[in-house]
Amino acid sequence: MKVIIIGAGPAGLTAAYELLRRSEGNTIIVLEESNTVGGISRTVVHNGNRMDMGGHRLFSRSRRVNEWWESMLPAQGAPSFDDRKLGRKCSISPGGPDPESEDRVMLRRNRISRIYFDRKFFDYPISLKPKTLKNMGLVTTAEAGMSYLKSCLFPRSENSLEDFYINRFGKKLYSMFFENYTENLWGRHPDSISPEWGAQRVKGLSITAVLKDSFSRLTGIRQKKVETSLIEEFSYPKLGPGQLWEITAEKITELGGSIVFGSRAAAVIKNSDNRITGVTYIKDGAYITEQCDILISSMPLKDLTAGMNDVPERIAGIAERLPYRDYITVGILMKKLHLKNETGIKTLGGIVPDNWIYVHDKSVSMGRLQIYNNWSPYLVKDPENTVWVGLEYFCSEGDAVWSRSDEKMTEIAVSEIKRLGMITDEAEVLDTHVERVKKAYPAYFDSYCHIDELRSYLDTIPNLYCIGRNGQHRYNNIDHSMSTAFEAVDNILSGTESKENIWNVNTEEEYHEGKYKKEA
Repeated sequence: MKVIIIGAGPAGLTAAYELLRRSEGNTIIVLEESNTVGGISRTVVHNGNRMDMGGHRLFSRSRRVNEWWESMLPAQGAPSFDDRKLGRKCSISPGGPDPESEDRVMLRRNRISRIYFDRKFFDYPISLKPKTLKNMGLVTTAEAGMSYLKSCLFPRSENSLEDFYINRFGKKLYSMFFENYTENLWGRHPDSISPEWGAQRVKGLSITAVLKDSFSRLTGIRQKKVETSLIEEFSYPKLGPGQLWEITAEKITELGGSIVFGSRAAAVIKNSDNRITGVTYIKDGAYITEQCDILISSMPLKDLTAGMNDVPERIAGIAERLPYRDYITVGILMKKLHLKNETGIKTLGGIVPDNWIYVHDKSVSMGRLQIYNNWSPYLVKDPENTVWVGLEYFCSEGDAVWSRSDEKMTEIAVSEIKRLGMITDEAEVLDTHVERVKKAYPAYFDSYCHIDELRSYLDTIPNLYCIGRNGQHRYNNIDHSMSTAFEAVDNILSGTESKENIWNVNTEEEYHEGKYKKEA
């Protein structure tokens, strides 16, 4: 069979590799609009420093996903540069590669992400440590407690993301740590966003979960299950998440698959039997039509449907109105980050140990700040003497923020880190770089409430498989996107007609908790 896969992100590349690995004699073609692999999980290199677009912790409850990662990037068998230099303890896999001498290594990194609010650091997710209570103060802590108690006694009907958060954290903590940040992220107030986003992104996370986690740490009694947002350690490719997909792409080519870069899918051709017969794509200004037996799509549902012939008017309208959020990352290389490290965790240069800092400050427009040194010391050319950060600005393609020049975005970013006390003078900035990411976040408002109708229509096309974050318009993590690819390939190779299992990834908790389906 001839299979066309649209998109060389995690889902598309996983599907291509699995088809090639598990079957023979098939033609596999991956069409990728950009000139690189990884999608929003790509790694950008600028003057020897690497940017992780979005920040990607590799963590999964799926044994299948974990084994796949291990096959591509073996776990480290010796400490990384910073752990070795500082004498920090780290997870080691006996017999694994040494990251100081080999590049093909999966590191184990500590997860530290905090909220920067009122010029103070708070754990993310919110913890009940003495430091947290001290930062909040007695009055605010009492208000938060009473507010949470009220939400327990009188829970809201969950019609919006606001209702979802208030039921789990109380109105006081919601207003402090969720409301403004969520509106910045989505460009909409939480009262107009579906609660389904919260159900997917913070499954099981609440004050109750935080209390259980705190109790288990104090008593040493481990919970049977740890919520994803509470994990303390994660896997991370030595050279950033893009390295994982670069290796996968190499394997696809070695197995005989083709990845066609600079190729934008423009039309999907359906015949009178409602089957996909081919894809027309644009490359170097030329329109090229490629026939296929099966189409696996990780492109945005909005674009997929728009390029398809004979789509009912209502279905086309739903797809056209599906919303997305984009973002801009401004990379800033500096001599020093002027935030005091009070955590007791050793770091190179004494910087704060955070991977992410969620900025909850109405005086600035940035939403999040990554410290690349803490993701992997190998992302930074000189991790002992420089700090490499990425400031994220959420926006929508074509709006005022998106339309700013790179120079203007850099000027704003530098002024904001100075305003927050992260630098004292612009002269401390050594280098900058701006990256823009389209359709990074499928949004849960506007026509999203009708997405089941769109899905039902697409499922009537027997040889079409929608996978990945944008391919399903679902806020999937990397492991979820990969799992949709696994399920699609399972169905193709077994002849399974139903696509329920593909769409169920990241919707049913049991899917993640249970055993994975064995290959035939």
